[in-house]
Amino acid sequence: MIKNTNPFIVSGKIPVALFCDRKEETDSLLKFLQSEENVVLMSQRRMGKTKLVEHCSEVNMLEKQYILINVDILHTTSLREFIQLFGGVVFDSVARRSAKMMKLFTATLKSLKGSFGYDPIQNIPTFDIRLGDLTTPEYTLNEIFQYIEKADRRCIIVIDEFQQVTKYSEKNVEAMLRSHIQKLSNANFVFSGSQRRLMEEMFFSEKRPFYMSARSIQLSPIPFSDYFQFASYHFNQAGKSIEEAAVQQVYDTFFGVTLYLQRMMKDAFNLTSKGEKCDEASIKQIINDYVLECEPRLREQLAFVTETQKELLYAVSEEQEPVKNLTASAFIKRHRLKSSSAVQAAAKKLLEYDLLTRNEGSYSIADPLMALWLKSKRF
Repeated sequence: MIKNTNPFIVSGKIPVALFCDRKEETDSLLKFLQSEENVVLMSQRRMGKTKLVEHCSEVNMLEKQYILINVDILHTTSLREFIQLFGGVVFDSVARRSAKMMKLFTATLKSLKGSFGYDPIQNIPTFDIRLGDLTTPEYTLNEIFQYIEKADRRCIIVIDEFQQVTKYSEKNVEAMLRSHIQKLSNANFVFSGSQRRLMEEMFFSEKRPFYMSARSIQLSPIPFSDYFQFASYHFNQAGKSIEEAAVQQVYDTFFGVTLYLQRMMKDAFNLTSKGEKCDEASIKQIINDYVLECEPRLREQLAFVTETQKELLYAVSEEQEPVKNLTASAFIKRHRLKSSSAVQAAAKKLLEYDLLTRNEGSYSIADPLMALWLKSKRF
């Protein structure tokens, strides 16, 4: 039967039939979770870490066996913000399950009595943590973990962008979290992160609290042959087709980053009529239109970046390959950069901002879309 709906999903849950590849990673993650092990899940951003966890839930119906708690801490800057977000998610995911769990929540989190309320319109209890309510954050965090330990079903807790805790101003946050987590017998964790260097230091350095505390899964780009087969199949199912070279162009342009592959295929699918073929020229226009669509957001990302830092970003984006030595005289002269010390200082900040990434000693622009836009713009 010819399908009319777009099979290339970029937001929301992805049905099992529309999930591309990742069988090996799915099998590994399910095996670790079902054996009650913690997992560190690493890849660059937009590669599909969260979608993989959701897929595992769909494939194996994890929600019928476990309570799934998902919290994204990318935009948190302190322990108090972490607790505010984490506490709210635990309330929504666990306490709302039943009157019994709600009563247990209010009884356990004694330090936040003032945060509880009631919504007469929806006829449900509410929980609104404000940063000012967290007068004893470490004590409140302990209460939240105590509550998880008492949950009526085992919990799987997914903390996305976990490397963010290393940037909090408070000292010993890693040690504090590790201390709580290792005491839990009713939960296991998926520590998901996109800044590989920080995540590897956290989990594979002997000096760090989380050293060797989790099994490791690395998400690499889906192989091109697998993605082309997936894309071609769904075009054909709708009575359309797409050239292999067109898919290759998208794959190479965005370095196999899943979100961008899906978005370009989604647009290509929408713009290709039944009986027609999407070719390279069409894809090129789709990519250009997407870059223009995202330009305001990309400009905003660089609003806080200095001129020296922008010059370095532009220089790296112009290179055909990742840059092995940012302070090499040839690289500095070729792009008319300032001194090697200025380049070093700029690179340090750009790594912190996650605009630049370092992998196996070489530097590149962290976001392929940003890299594509930088190549077409001069500051």
